[in-house]
Amino acid sequence: MPRTSKAESPVVVDEPVIEARYTRLDGYTVGFETYREDADPAELFRGLPGDRCQCPHWGVVLSGRVVFRYADHDEEFRAGDAYYGAPGHLPLVFAGTELIEFSPAAELERTMAVVSRNLAEVTA
Repeated sequence: MPRTSKAESPVVVDEPVIEARYTRLDGYTVGFETYREDADPAELFRGLPGDRCQCPHWGVVLSGRVVFRYADHDEEFRAGDAYYGAPGHLPLVFAGTELIEFSPAAELERTMAVVSRNLAEVTA
């Protein structure tokens, strides 16, 4: 059975807002994310359908909280919660939040291609 741990996963993102480590396991990406600052990355999803993340995510909040904003409601998850984020959400995260998230790798890669392009524009 495939497995990983935070310590074994390479650091892919190390920015003031977030440290993120990702490993691919049998068609899924496992993400270990630690947020150092509050973050509202809504503008980075511009260009996706509805300008929202279209990748489903399953996860566990280890500390802090995360909010998934949908067109018609918000869902808040706190430390100790397991969650499912359906396509069509925008994340809102807070300093001190640490989570482990599982996402279908192909869908996540399509989403992150758009996010990366938008991030390059914002930081240029």
